[in-house]
Amino acid sequence: MSGSFKSVAIFFVISGLLGLGGCATKDGASTAKSTSPVKVVYHVNDTADATNAMRNANNHIDADPTVKITFVTHSKGIDFLLDGAADKDGNPYNINVERLMARGVSFEVCENTLVKRKIDPKTVLPGAVIIPSGVAEVAKLQTEQGYVYIKP
Repeated sequence: MSGSFKSVAIFFVISGLLGLGGCATKDGASTAKSTSPVKVVYHVNDTADATNAMRNANNHIDADPTVKITFVTHSKGIDFLLDGAADKDGNPYNINVERLMARGVSFEVCENTLVKRKIDPKTVLPGAVIIPSGVAEVAKLQTEQGYVYIKP
């Protein structure tokens, strides 16, 4: 091999090896796992979806125990978080809500809905937090706090 050909060949080999770094990741994203938990907002605006949403949340935590889940409720979606609420089969919702709270899930209830429907805030289950606006909270969690949106 001539000296100039050898130099060109070495240049291409080195360039190729350096270029492999870009091939090691998809779209330039880091392959290192994040140490911060995934944050998810479950948006419930109809209590008919509450049982499935809570089952999904339990399965979610089973699959990823570090996940941070917040239920944001408004409109008819707040009903399962009211004292004495039961599903169509008469099963009280509070049992599953309390189990999820024990697993770190938080529940938020829209104050606008309480006011509009003339529901006494004292009937909201203990541990659930009343927030000014459900839809505004969903937007805030997504845009300001990096939550992923799930609509069961």
